[in-house]
Amino acid sequence: MVEENFKISRGTVESPSGSISYFRAGDGHPLVLLHSLALSADMWIPIMSEFLNEFEVIAIDLRGHGRSSYDGKDFSVEDMAGDVRLVLDALSVNSVYMLGLSMGGCVAINFAATSPSSVERLVLCDTTAWYGPDAPNAWKARARTALTRPRLMQVPFQVDRWFGEKFRRTNPELVSHVVGIFLETRPEVHAKACTALGEFDNTGLLANITAQTLAMTGADDGATPPDMGQRLGAEIPNARFVLAPGLKHFAMIESPSVRRAALQHLLGLEVDEGAVSSEAACCSVSSSEAGTQSEEEKI
Repeated sequence: MVEENFKISRGTVESPSGSISYFRAGDGHPLVLLHSLALSADMWIPIMSEFLNEFEVIAIDLRGHGRSSYDGKDFSVEDMAGDVRLVLDALSVNSVYMLGLSMGGCVAINFAATSPSSVERLVLCDTTAWYGPDAPNAWKARARTALTRPRLMQVPFQVDRWFGEKFRRTNPELVSHVVGIFLETRPEVHAKACTALGEFDNTGLLANITAQTLAMTGADDGATPPDMGQRLGAEIPNARFVLAPGLKHFAMIESPSVRRAALQHLLGLEVDEGAVSSEAACCSVSSSEAGTQSEEEKI
């Protein structure tokens, strides 16, 4: 079990759909962390100490995930961004830095585009503003899988999608921590979130983002391939894109150099793109090792 070596303060905020859970830790300028699909804010715990020297972390359980409640209704990425707003308003936090991974990045994009004055600096890791023209059907298939396939049977594909083989072998405790969160996620929430991502398209809002933005993608990310991150870097004003060779969907969790790049950006320092490339290349795993999966297996 991954144990935190820092104090966490947990709380909830009531919303029309139920309670939204969050935790806070550290001191400094607020940094909001938004998690991936079918996980929770607790996914950040193994790496949070690296951010706590500089920031007060506010990690939010997105709607229905983690300790947040779920009312059984459909919800959208925009709804999840609205929940983030409710949490920040309840905490009287007006301006933040924000880091979103995967689905959390989609939420961060919407929040930063619709509340531009609230986000000063933004990190978008392995995410997208749009999953493409086939997204509605593809994500409906993934929603069916989330509902019908036993949770434990989904784990091997998920773990291979998230992490490189070497990282999985050398960091079993962290991988088990993330898998445990996935297994606890309610299938119906997972499915509704899949549907929300299939309907998500914020490409028309990217120009509204005023935050200094860093987009990063693992070169071997099969969930949000590099061209999606490149588009964020090209279409968001004041944005840049960094490719992380040899890394998959959870580059931010797996790679210290990716986290250092995020910290450098958040602190207004020059991002050492070369360090990301050199470290990640050492961990490169051939994409052929992952095999192929049907659309319904791609959660």
